[in-house]
Amino acid sequence: MTIDLHTHSSVSDGTEQPADLVRAAAAAGLDVVALTDHDTTAGWDEAVAASEEAGIGLVRGIEVSTRFRGAGVHLLVYLPDADDPGLQEELERIVGGREARVPAMLARLRELGIPATEEALAEVSPGNRVTGRPHVADLLVRLGVVADRDEAFARYLSGSRPAYVGRYAADLLDMLARVTTARGVAVVAHPWGRGSHDVLDAEAFATLADAGLAGIEVDHLDHDAAARTALREIAVRHGLIVTGSSDHHGGGKVGHDLGIETTAPDQLRRILDRAADLGSPTTLAGKALR
Repeated sequence: MTIDLHTHSSVSDGTEQPADLVRAAAAAGLDVVALTDHDTTAGWDEAVAASEEAGIGLVRGIEVSTRFRGAGVHLLVYLPDADDPGLQEELERIVGGREARVPAMLARLRELGIPATEEALAEVSPGNRVTGRPHVADLLVRLGVVADRDEAFARYLSGSRPAYVGRYAADLLDMLARVTTARGVAVVAHPWGRGSHDVLDAEAFATLADAGLAGIEVDHLDHDAAARTALREIAVRHGLIVTGSSDHHGGGKVGHDLGIETTAPDQLRRILDRAADLGSPTTLAGKALR
């Protein structure tokens, strides 16, 4: 059984509609795929319908923007109650921060002489429910300012670069509590990618496990072999689930093909069992877990 638990559709910063993403996952030979758009559940219904047609298991998920020790941490949340008021309240606050950030970034780019208007941005991100830096990066590509998203982030949109603007992200410990209340299963995404090793050290994982963290995304292209070994040891020490996934964004992230990294079936079973213990429905749309 081939399982990919981290993908994005055009509802957030991927390039494929949710249904097309699910069909692509089935065509790629996946048995189970998770849709984990940033800070929203808006693509779930379309993905569920497509998974039933394609005969592929779908795990409903979200990738939530959080902060811990002053740094950004992405939290994958599987099978939560999408109507839980505490969870939705915080997701709306995060999305609101994203929406306020984008015009400010466009204004900074215009100050640099780049014709980055909201109208032009809408042309490269039609129908997106959650708009963010990747869409601004796509606009810079469309305008011929940069060659690809990576160059856009390196020259303009990351950390200390001239068009960077901060935004609101949820407190990680608070979000773990909200996820538990919403009967979801929380797995920290690519924890040692992008220079996060010092933030999410062994001591931090002990704290997070006590606060309700269920797992670690170990097998991710951002992690080299040494990082994967060390993260597995941490997961075993704290009884955490180990996942792997592509972090697929369609054409928006080169090299992250569906199924390039995968999760073992017994680890998906642990996610489903934990969700069941919390009282969450755990039936996978499209296909039963063997």
